[in-house]
Amino acid sequence: MQVTGPAPSARQHTYWLEHAWLGTHVEPGVALDVEDGRIAALRTGVDAPPPGAEVLRGLTLPGLANAHSHAFHRALRGTVQVGSGTFWTWRELMYKAAQNLTPENYFALARAVYAEMALAGITAVGEFHYVHHAPGGAAYADPNAMGEALIEAAAAAGIRITLLDTAYLSSGFGEAPQPHQLRFSDGTADAWAERVDALKPREHALIGAAVHSVRAVPADQLATVAAWAAERRAPLHVHLSEQTAENDACRAAHGCTPTQLLADHGVLGPRTTGVHNTHLTDADIALLGGTSTGTCMCPTTERDLADGIGPATRLQHAGSPLSLGSDSHAVIDLLEEARAMELNERLRSRTRGHWTANALLTAATEDGHAALGWEGAGRLEAGARADFTTVALDSVRTAGPVPRLGAETAVFAASAADVRHTVVGGRHVVRDGAHTLVPDVPSALAEAIAAVRG
Repeated sequence: MQVTGPAPSARQHTYWLEHAWLGTHVEPGVALDVEDGRIAALRTGVDAPPPGAEVLRGLTLPGLANAHSHAFHRALRGTVQVGSGTFWTWRELMYKAAQNLTPENYFALARAVYAEMALAGITAVGEFHYVHHAPGGAAYADPNAMGEALIEAAAAAGIRITLLDTAYLSSGFGEAPQPHQLRFSDGTADAWAERVDALKPREHALIGAAVHSVRAVPADQLATVAAWAAERRAPLHVHLSEQTAENDACRAAHGCTPTQLLADHGVLGPRTTGVHNTHLTDADIALLGGTSTGTCMCPTTERDLADGIGPATRLQHAGSPLSLGSDSHAVIDLLEEARAMELNERLRSRTRGHWTANALLTAATEDGHAALGWEGAGRLEAGARADFTTVALDSVRTAGPVPRLGAETAVFAASAADVRHTVVGGRHVVRDGAHTLVPDVPSALAEAIAAVRG
């Protein structure tokens, strides 16, 4: 038996993992001693559950990190799949949903959405939040009422959140916000920074920043957002080159690509993550990789919106760490996002095996947590946060392969429906496929979505 970390004490709670993914391989019979929300010790070669240990049958992974979410988009599932259209027609339906949000109904919706995430094995979410004010743009009595609703919703659903408070100041290059965008805007980046300063981190929540896109933040104000994040060593995310129309408009306005514009104003860097990074030039890829700027791929949304397939392999080879997000929540399934990233690349290249299952799980766990600022998360090891999830190896999707191929089984066969347990900070949030804090997640979703639709 191998032991890492201090010897267990009587005050510690122990989980026994039938099989555990340890980053490079699947290990049978692992005991985790948990204390104060962290893994105090990890012991391998434990063939049977120790006395009093909580047993997790299946394959236990570090908690999954959903690095890009717009919680209210969950209300669009199904409705935006009717008929045809483009990203831009989809956006009009999104604006209608955004207009109906209040702090109260957004809390209810986000709580249900984050509970759905917990059921899918997600232990941390990056919420790219831009619905700040009341319809028409008037501030609430608490200017951060909407952001606080999201933070409280995550607590109520038992998961961690990085609130990526988003600067959204214009409707396009040199254009004022449209009426349906007024509630997104603080007017200037300085006003945005003043409002965001009032948001405070807490045990389950970090505060980060986001530039909605180069079309939504004037070039001369990008540095203000970047400086706010840099001074606090906070994560900074940005929608980047999701659509070719954005690239064309940026070239017309500034004579360069969106990536170059961000580089010129100090936005790129190792704490920055570009979301989508779909339509990039060779020079863009070199800039992102050379600055260690991350890439968050959202394959289920990118295919739902017909965005295209981003150059994920080239970005990673250039030095851009990869993370994954469910974005518009066409589905909430990080295992599907991991699988889709590989399978999309296979379709484009007509070759197989661009990432190993281990590499794809790393993007869904350790690198996703890093993109959200959660240090010491995303690994099963002594000292790490006790955030983990267990995937069944005996369902109709996963039965058959030998357990040592559990990583391959999880990525290429399992789905969110196979998640049996989710533990956050040592606390069971999902037990045997049922949420411990939100008793009926489907009903909570249905009721919250009906309220937002009006």
